Amino acid sequence: MLLDLSPLKASRDYRLLFTGQLVSFFGSMMTFIVVPWQMYQITQSSAMVGYIYLAEFIPMVALAFVGGAMADFLDKRKMLRLTEIGQTLVTAILLINSLLPTPQIWVLFLSVALHAGFAAIQRPSFESFIQKVIPPEMMSAVMALNSIRFSVGMIVGPAVAGVIATQLSPSIAYSIDLVTFIASLTAVFMLRFVPPPENAEKPSFAAIKKAWKYAFSRQELVGTYFIDIAAMFFAFPQALYPALAVIYGEKYVGFFPAAIAVGALTASATSGWTKNVHRHGLMVIAAAVLWGVAIFFFGLVNSLVPALLLLAAAGFFDMISGIFRGAIWNQTIPNFLRGRLASIEMMSYLTGPMLGSAKMGIVAEKFGVQNAIVSGGILCVVAVAGSALFLPKFAAYDGREG
Repeated sequence: MLLDLSPLKASRDYRLLFTGQLVSFFGSMMTFIVVPWQMYQITQSSAMVGYIYLAEFIPMVALAFVGGAMADFLDKRKMLRLTEIGQTLVTAILLINSLLPTPQIWVLFLSVALHAGFAAIQRPSFESFIQKVIPPEMMSAVMALNSIRFSVGMIVGPAVAGVIATQLSPSIAYSIDLVTFIASLTAVFMLRFVPPPENAEKPSFAAIKKAWKYAFSRQELVGTYFIDIAAMFFAFPQALYPALAVIYGEKYVGFFPAAIAVGALTASATSGWTKNVHRHGLMVIAAAVLWGVAIFFFGLVNSLVPALLLLAAAGFFDMISGIFRGAIWNQTIPNFLRGRLASIEMMSYLTGPMLGSAKMGIVAEKFGVQNAIVSGGILCVVAVAGSALFLPKFAAYDGREG
C-alpha cells in the first residue's frame, strides 16, 4: 500500500530529474500563486485573473505539437536545458516588473505566455526521456513519484507564497523562485545522452498528423483526454483563489491550491493499491465524477476549514484519475511516438484548467463566486457522465491489455 520507490533506485538520470524538479517546482508554485494575486490586486477583477490562464493556453496549444515532434527526433537533454534556461529568464522578468513603482499588467500576460510556451516545448522531452531510462513495468510507480513531487511543491510553495506576497512583497517570492532554478539547471546539465529511437522521424506536419491519427484510433486514449478536459473545464476553481482570499483572508490565498495538493499527496502516498486495479478507464471516470462532487460542496460551504477539506478531497480524486490516466498512456503508446503523444497528453490536462479558469473568472464576474463554483461542480458531473456514455471501450479498458 505504500509508495513504490523503485524508479529512484533504478535510474541515476531519473533521480537527477526528480530532485532538480522537486526543488525548482517549489519556487515555480510560488510564482503560480503570486501572479494571479498581483493581477487581482491591480485590477480587482476575477475575469482578468481568468484571462491569465487564457494567455497561457494560446502558446501552449501553438507549441505543444512542435515540442512533441522535436522530442522524438532531437537530443532530449538539449531541449530540457534550453527550456529550463528560458523559464529562468521569465522569472527574472517577473521579478524586475514587481520592483517597478507600478507593475505592468502586460508584463504579467507576456511572462505567463512565455513560460507556458517553454513548458509546452519542454514537457514532451521530459516525458519521453523518462520513458527511455525507466522500464515500462515501473511507470505506475513513476506517475506516483512525479505526483508526490508535484504535490509537495503545490502544498508548500503556494502556502508560503501567499504569506510572503501579502505580508511582505511579491518580489521576495519571485526571488526565491529564481534561486530554486539552480537545482533544475544543475540536474539537466548532468543528464547522460539518451539516443532517439532508431529511424526517428524529423519534425514535420506529417509526423504530427501520424501521432494524432494513432491517438484517436484508440478509444482508451481518447477517453483519458476528454474525461479530464470535461472535469477540469467546468470545475477547476483556481481563477477564484484571489477572490476567495478576500472572503477568508488574504494570507490564505495560497491555502486553496495547497489543500488540493494535500489531497493529491495523500492519494499518491497511498497509491500502492492501484497496481492491483485493472479497470483503469472506469477508475478515471469515477474519480472525475467525485472531483466534481467535491467542488460542488466546496461552493456551498462558507467557512475556511470545511472549504479546505473539500478541496483536499477534490485533489485526492484528481490524483487517482491522474495515476490511472498516466498508466494508460505508458501502457499503450509505442516509444517512437512517445514525444508527440506527450504533447497531446499535455494539451489534454492543461486545456481544461486553462480554459476552465478563464470561464470560471468570467462567470464569477457576472454571477458571483459561489454560483460559479456550484454550477461548475454540477456541470462537471454531467459532462463526465455524458462523455463516458459515448466512450464505452474506455470505460471497459483493462490495464492488462496494455
